Amino acid sequence: MKRIPSYETAPYRTELEVEVVGVRREGDRTFAVLDDTILYPEGGGQPCDFGWLKGVRINDVRKRKGEIRHYFDEGELTVGRGLLQLDWERRFDHMQQHTAQHLLSALALDLFGWHTRAFHLGEDTSDIDLDIAAPRSEDVRTLEDAVALQVAAAKRIRTHRVDPEEYRSLEVRSRGLPAGHVGDIRLVEIDGVDLNTCGGTHVGLTSEVGGVKILSSEPQRGGTRLYWVAGARLRRRLAQHEARGAELRAVLDTGDAELVDVCRLKLEQLTQARRRCRLVEERLAQELVGRLLDCSDDMVDYHLAGVEAGLLRPISEELAKRAGERVGFLTCEGEGRFKFSLVQGEGSGLELSRAGARVCEILGGRGGGSGRLFQGNADSLSRRAEAIEFLKQALRPES
Repeated sequence: MKRIPSYETAPYRTELEVEVVGVRREGDRTFAVLDDTILYPEGGGQPCDFGWLKGVRINDVRKRKGEIRHYFDEGELTVGRGLLQLDWERRFDHMQQHTAQHLLSALALDLFGWHTRAFHLGEDTSDIDLDIAAPRSEDVRTLEDAVALQVAAAKRIRTHRVDPEEYRSLEVRSRGLPAGHVGDIRLVEIDGVDLNTCGGTHVGLTSEVGGVKILSSEPQRGGTRLYWVAGARLRRRLAQHEARGAELRAVLDTGDAELVDVCRLKLEQLTQARRRCRLVEERLAQELVGRLLDCSDDMVDYHLAGVEAGLLRPISEELAKRAGERVGFLTCEGEGRFKFSLVQGEGSGLELSRAGARVCEILGGRGGGSGRLFQGNADSLSRRAEAIEFLKQALRPES
């Protein structure tokens, strides 16, 4: 008779004396096989457990080729007896989330006829896929309230196995057995709420879930994906929101009730300020380009020092419009960064891409462009004069 592993028969057990029966390689990974384990292998939407085997950290557990493999990256393990320890905080979190999923799926079906298509237990949030296109917000609240009642009721949760014949006689909620499944079937029962096929780990009472909060929903392949947190995750999330709210209240100098309105006002003010800045930049670019063109022949050469790099582009674009047969070489230095623009007027015969690539080599930078504008970053502008000389040579007609 096949032995049932201890993670299934004793989900609250945190230590177990085991026999390491083999240590082998799988590609570039090393794993140990044990005679028993309290570490759950990934499956059914639930991540694996972590733990320690003879003091060596186990960071992955998988079912492979009829055995449960315990993978480790550091340390050494040998065949023989040793202590297996469970990362209980991670396990209990998974038990809370998985039990919450059973409650959500069962009550969604009972209350609204929503079937669960899939379940995923993530690091921060968990989700289920439902076969409804767009649930009403009031129905989602009703579902959350119903789950809260079952959590408060402290319903007992039991697991047991049945043979296929008995299974067929029971009213079991199931998305179907795994392909190729043979032998008996594990059932998880929440008193008066749910009877389901499942191989995962769960708490013993619904009250141990602690609480469930549905966070959001989104369309997913013709259905809806529902995101939620349970247990300690709910408390951590609330603590994070409270800390973030305190920081926002301090920064914006307002209370909770006014936070959204104040943020909207600040964003509107910022949008207006940016619009005014763009107008000022455009007028400045027009004025500067006009002066540069008045005092240049074939080439416009100008350096902006101590200004924001963003000002370089509107000046370059204005110059490209008005340069005619001339070429412009503009550089900018601000906040320890160096940028350049190479601009050619509509009547210029300069091969812009080739000239831009050469300027990049001279300045130790990189860049690119299209049309009549080539822009790039430079490591420094110490060889700026050399770049100018190259451009002047490139503009001279061949003799």
